[in-house]
Order: sequence, then C-alpha cells, then structure tokens
Amino acid sequence: MADKSKRGFASMDEAKQREIASKGGQAAHEKGTAHKFSPEEAKEAGRKGGEIVSKDRQHMAEIGRKGGEAVSKNRKHMSEIGKKGGQQSHKEE
Repeated sequence: MADKSKRGFASMDEAKQREIASKGGQAAHEKGTAHKFSPEEAKEAGRKGGEIVSKDRQHMAEIGRKGGEAVSKNRKHMSEIGKKGGQQSHKEE
C-alpha cells in the first residue's frame, strides 16, 4: 500500500495553513475571481450555519453560559435590568 503520511499542505501546522489560505483568498479578491455573496445568498448561508450550530446543545449551553457570565459582571447593566423589571411589575393594567 502507498504511504499515507501527511505531506505538503497537510503536514503544515494550522497557523501556516491559515496564512497560505488567506493569501489565496486575498489574491482572488484582487483578481476579481472571488465569489461575492448576494444579500439573499448571505442570508441563506447564515441561516444554514445557524441551524447547524444550534443543533449542538452542548455548544449552545456554553455560549449561553459565557454570555450570562459576561453580562452579570456588569453591575450597572444588571441594576438597570432589575429596575426596569420592577417598574414593569408595578404598572397598572
């Protein structure tokens, strides 16, 4: 059987691969051959990506946890939220 060890691009570390890929993308834009998304295509791509990511419950829980931690560290913001909630609960219907 042929040797299947990584060679060339596959053998490079991730940072080097990203650097090379980035240069390729920049060159394509400069030449005008890079794909340009229409607003509809961009919307569809975002929707599909969001659907895929949201299926990973563990990933979504981690995102929510990080967001909650970041917001709760902002005491002024939390105070304003509490104040608004209190005002809403005392409004007459």
